[in-house]
Amino acid sequence: MQYLWAFLVGGAICVIGQLLIDVKKLTPAHTMSALVVAGALLDGIPAGGKSVYDRLTDFAGAGATVPITSFGNALVHGALTELVEDGPIGIITGIFSITSAGISAAIIFSFLAALAFRPQG
Repeated sequence: MQYLWAFLVGGAICVIGQLLIDVKKLTPAHTMSALVVAGALLDGIPAGGKSVYDRLTDFAGAGATVPITSFGNALVHGALTELVEDGPIGIITGIFSITSAGISAAIIFSFLAALAFRPQG
């Protein structure tokens, strides 16, 4: 049953993204930004001791942790966690402590792709 919920929730997030592109005529960059902000907002809304996004993650597992919305969730989650531990400077350090692996991978693979391929424009 967990696989079904992961598929349905992850698919629903993707459908929302596709609707933003097709119906609202947003560019893929705007759509991605909107989904990251939505994940961040859902992490900032408390719901019974956890955030709304944490509850969604508990319910859907990878269906909520794999889409781009989880990046916004990770940014806010790290910032809020470090804010409690280190004070206001923790807002900045917390963002990078959780997302550093993803950001590093994006930089490294982008660099490797730039070495392997020639841009078309």
